[in-house]
Amino acid sequence: MGRLMVITALCALLVAPLAQAKKRYYEVVVTDPYIELHTGPGRGYPIFHVIDRGEQIEVIKRRTDWFKVRNDRGVTGWASAQQMARTMEPTGRPAKIENPDRDDYTSRQREAGIMLGDFEGANVISAYGSWLFTPNLGAEIWGSLLTGDFSNGWMVNANIVHTPFPEWWISPFLTLGTGVLHVDPKSSLVSAEDRTDQTAHAGIGLRAHLTRRFLLRAEYKTYKVFTSRDDNEEVAEWKAGFSFFF
Repeated sequence: MGRLMVITALCALLVAPLAQAKKRYYEVVVTDPYIELHTGPGRGYPIFHVIDRGEQIEVIKRRTDWFKVRNDRGVTGWASAQQMARTMEPTGRPAKIENPDRDDYTSRQREAGIMLGDFEGANVISAYGSWLFTPNLGAEIWGSLLTGDFSNGWMVNANIVHTPFPEWWISPFLTLGTGVLHVDPKSSLVSAEDRTDQTAHAGIGLRAHLTRRFLLRAEYKTYKVFTSRDDNEEVAEWKAGFSFFF
């Protein structure tokens, strides 16, 4: 019985610090007359609370130019980077609230954008989203709409991207992937059936970090279209546009 009590006491001593442990967040003090808290990370989200001057808040996380914060009463919301930049640390030093920079660019995990270009004579508008596993390697999903004189269509692709020099301001990349191409001929011009074919592609491109979280991206791809006929087709595409990372 005595041994059991000793073991119980030792367990209690070990567990107690863990139970009392609390993650420490970066803390700042409000110096503006107040800070507005939004329900989400953007000005489109409603303001539901204000934190007055002199109150201390914890910075939980950041999403682009918005910070998720919590005051000492447990009220949690999103504050803009503009207001957070005017806070200070409890010691009186200016708060370490910085704008996204090159380090944010090279360590980014998600990217999205819209691009315009040419797909073998047809106009193409594309949107994509990507996830970066490392600064050098990422995976992307693309959706494209095609409009031409004789046919319209759409295309969905998935590809991997390799960036050999991610730290360069203008960095080249290579891409390789596969997808599906659907072509819908204009019946008033030609007599042909709709087609849905599998594709494979390879390409090269350039990505430039413009400012803050915005990028300029341009690329060239060659597609192999595996048709139901005896001969396959080769198609070239180029496009350029703007992207942002978060």
